[in-house]
Amino acid sequence: MTLDKNHPLDSTDLDSHLATAVNSLRVLTVNTHKGFTALNRRFILPELREAVRSVGADIVFLQEVLGTHEKHALRFHNWPQMSQYEFLADSIWTDFAYGRNAVYPDGDHGNALLSKFPILRYENLDVSITGPERRGLLHSVLQVPGHEEFHAICVHLGLRETHRQQQLELLCQLLDSLPEDAPVVVAGDFNDWRLKATATLNRCAGLHEVFAVTQGKVAKSFPARWPLLRLDRIYVRNATSHRPQILGNKPWTHLSDHLPLAVELHL
Repeated sequence: MTLDKNHPLDSTDLDSHLATAVNSLRVLTVNTHKGFTALNRRFILPELREAVRSVGADIVFLQEVLGTHEKHALRFHNWPQMSQYEFLADSIWTDFAYGRNAVYPDGDHGNALLSKFPILRYENLDVSITGPERRGLLHSVLQVPGHEEFHAICVHLGLRETHRQQQLELLCQLLDSLPEDAPVVVAGDFNDWRLKATATLNRCAGLHEVFAVTQGKVAKSFPARWPLLRLDRIYVRNATSHRPQILGNKPWTHLSDHLPLAVELHL
């Protein structure tokens, strides 16, 4: 709600504003592995959609999601006639944003955000460094009732440590440009197996990682069936995190090579 000095807020407006204010929401992040099981043995996007729905998340952060792929569309009889992120959103998440990172002859893939709240605007920041590896930060501004702005940044960082450090600096620059009091969630696949991102983001942007706060360590999420590496994260600012979960049971263990993470946020 925007306050207008020419239209003072009366008690009726205030009651309506407070009645619709959202003070808690649920977040999910998942690397979709382009809709295939580990090692690309089976196309399981329809199963993944049902699993994502079952979490009841208000905002879903997706990495490695396909926009288009001409050969796969011909090969698989159940390939959706729309983009993967639209297929996953279906009628549950009314708004979605897509940041195309990698483009190749058959199609493209990148990060996506599904939201039950209106997405006011979004931008995909190219943070690719050198070589063929294409990476991006998908920054969306959501209209969450009771809050001026809510910022969601979907992340998929590089495989090389030197690239990740540069990408984290670009992320810090983006975070520095946001309103200091606005709720912010940064989630996705950080590929940070050396565990350096949390200290960097805490120092430069005042973010906290939801598992590190409650459990002392970020979550083990890769590989999905025998998770050893702590690659996926949910960072927040101007919000408190509650009951973070690693979704490590069936069907999640065969729906991607990464385990999803979920958390409830109080604003």
